[in-house]
Amino acid sequence: MNTINLAVIAHVDAGKSTLIDAMLNQSGVFEEHSERIDLVMDSNELERERGITIYSKNCSIRYKDYTFNIVDTPGHADFSSEVERIMKTVDTVVLLVDAAEGPMPQTRYVLKKSLEHGLRPILLINKFDKRDQRAETVVDLSFDLFDDLGASDDQLDFPILYGVAKEGIVRYDMDDDNEDLVPLFETIIQHVPPFQAQEGELLMQISSLAYDDYIGRLGIGRLLRGSLKPKQEVMIANERHEPYKAKINQVFRYIGLTRTSVELVEAGDIVLISGIDQISIGDTIGPASGVEALPSIPIEPPTLAMDFYVNNSPFAGQAGKYLTTRHIRERLMRELETNVGLTVEPIPGSDAYEVSGRGELHLSILIEQMRREGYELSVSKPRVLYKEVDGKLLEPYSKVRIEAPDEYI
Repeated sequence: MNTINLAVIAHVDAGKSTLIDAMLNQSGVFEEHSERIDLVMDSNELERERGITIYSKNCSIRYKDYTFNIVDTPGHADFSSEVERIMKTVDTVVLLVDAAEGPMPQTRYVLKKSLEHGLRPILLINKFDKRDQRAETVVDLSFDLFDDLGASDDQLDFPILYGVAKEGIVRYDMDDDNEDLVPLFETIIQHVPPFQAQEGELLMQISSLAYDDYIGRLGIGRLLRGSLKPKQEVMIANERHEPYKAKINQVFRYIGLTRTSVELVEAGDIVLISGIDQISIGDTIGPASGVEALPSIPIEPPTLAMDFYVNNSPFAGQAGKYLTTRHIRERLMRELETNVGLTVEPIPGSDAYEVSGRGELHLSILIEQMRREGYELSVSKPRVLYKEVDGKLLEPYSKVRIEAPDEYI
């Protein structure tokens, strides 16, 4: 069985999760699970309410004699650090661009990261059934974006497909009559050579984290060479700490939508491992005899901070059940198990904590999750984090694009 790992990337609301729904449906995964749920990859309650992907997620499908490991990525800039780490685990990306809107700010970011990692994207112009679609113009704009971001000649020679993700349709040309996703599956196979494992012993780098209430922290990454099995002794290395030995408890991979415990995984697969409580992003896993740490995976620094402290209003204790500083601290520490874009620092001389994240959405998602879980807390207004470089005080900035009719320019 050949394995291809791919990520679906796009600006927010371009149809990533909808496309993956269609891929799961047409590959028979929903038949195995009996009940079909729309936007199944957006499984978090807040994701469904807001209509966005907040956390990257994995699944796998089978097509002919291929296994596609698919990663659904966040489209909002506040969660862009997840996108960057995912690029180390995949062979290609499917770049979705709205046929009416064209490339948007986050399109630029996710495409830039994929090009920097040497990936050759597949361009899918989605929603070509819109009345205001301008697919041909969007293709030209996308090509200009590739060129502007310094794509190589090989990367500029990208396949172009047209789709309506909500209908499960992808075509080589808008005028043909295809009604399924076969053109997408075939393009992936033709565009991406199957993974060729390196010679040598076990090598894997952790690119993401998950948490399970029963088995603890899970490290997720691509197995670059060798094989991995439960109860195997390994060496963990990182540029930030001394190497140490550990034993893997369980090994998992995704089969369809299900995280499944397996007895053996081979190089090329995306793997989840349990049993190493202190495992972290960027850790290199090798044989117990020793391993040299791979270059660390950069994590985007926070840009915004808020203070979290106990609810001291007259209505304290009326809406939640977790009220104390200890409760808030324990919850924030648990969030750090998987939310690597977040930092939490105690504020000297007080019971408050400074919580820093990538933006307002990043922090507001955490606050709303805590509220729904029964935590009562007070928060300060957000403040921008500055940094000093060569004696100059710098602040974060954003690129803004304004589109307006010609008569108003």
